[in-house]
Amino acid sequence: MDVSVVIPCLNEEEGIVGVIAAAKAALEAAGLAGEIVVVDNASEDRSAELARAAGARVVSESRRGYGSAYLAGLEAARGDYIVMTDADGTYPIELLGAFVDRLRNGADMVIGNRFGGTIHAGAMPWPNRYIGNPILSGMLNLFFRSGVSDAHCGLRAVRRDAVARLGLSATGMEFASEMVIKAGKRRLRVEEIPIDYRPRIGESKLSRVGDAWRHVRFMLVHSPTWLFLVPGASAAAVGLGLLIYLAADSSLGERATGVSMASGALTLIGAQVIALGLFARTYGVVYLGEADDRLEHAWGRLRLEHGLFASLLVLVAGLAITFTSYFDQAHDPRLGMLGLTLIALAVQVAFASFFLSILGLSEHAVLHRRSISGR
Repeated sequence: MDVSVVIPCLNEEEGIVGVIAAAKAALEAAGLAGEIVVVDNASEDRSAELARAAGARVVSESRRGYGSAYLAGLEAARGDYIVMTDADGTYPIELLGAFVDRLRNGADMVIGNRFGGTIHAGAMPWPNRYIGNPILSGMLNLFFRSGVSDAHCGLRAVRRDAVARLGLSATGMEFASEMVIKAGKRRLRVEEIPIDYRPRIGESKLSRVGDAWRHVRFMLVHSPTWLFLVPGASAAAVGLGLLIYLAADSSLGERATGVSMASGALTLIGAQVIALGLFARTYGVVYLGEADDRLEHAWGRLRLEHGLFASLLVLVAGLAITFTSYFDQAHDPRLGMLGLTLIALAVQVAFASFFLSILGLSEHAVLHRRSISGR
């Protein structure tokens, strides 16, 4: 079987028959052997009955959710190529042949680009068109460098062998983001095709704020760099910079002591957040098979001893500054705050180095991962 057209369906009795008919016509026009798989997501109307009568194979998924429906549909699909579309008639499924041709020519996943085609009047509310979609797609491209113009388009196609590599698991609307994010992390080839977008048939199921938050949450959880490393490095840099400035300028007086204490806390918090980010990225690469050239390059050069040596240097500096502060005639605690912060920072670096080593920050771990992934 060449193609499986997978259609999630929740109370779509008004549009499902037309979409199935259009999908059948598209398969015939492209000369492709295929099947139509409708995933009934606990519909309360006649959607499933109408889909069966129209010639589709109906799969039931009782767990509500866009992602849940697609997970069931992808598992049930038998085609070499899987085309995904909605049951509301918004997407031009007649372009099915063009999507499959891209897959046959080497693409692993093909996504429609509504902003490259024509968005018909009434098809997309202006907050979604000018605020929601651009912001969410922009965040996804910033965080993951995916290069996708319309990350949330529901018309897409994927090779069957690529589905297993993606390891999809999201159950809600964030499923669309998960596909793009994991395709980038697995280094799959993703292409786009401009499409038209039409007004939907029937009532919309989208929750504008709730679904947007699910996408944002998913992107943050899967981007240790932007969730941990960027804010952590910013906090540590600001805190340590203020500590050094306050300790060096004695003219500021004792009123700056409180600021110095807060700066020390900010430095340590930032350092801890950076460590969490490094742990998360290492775990993702070693155990989840995510691509990260910079981290893998570091593995080839860094050892546990490098982290311990850096920790020792910071510890010596902290002890020296703390010792010097006891002889400060002005009895100003700011210099001592800098020294104690450096000592605490050295302890954090040492234990973080050990934990990274446990996670697999070694050349042996890299070689093992490459051997099992075939890279």
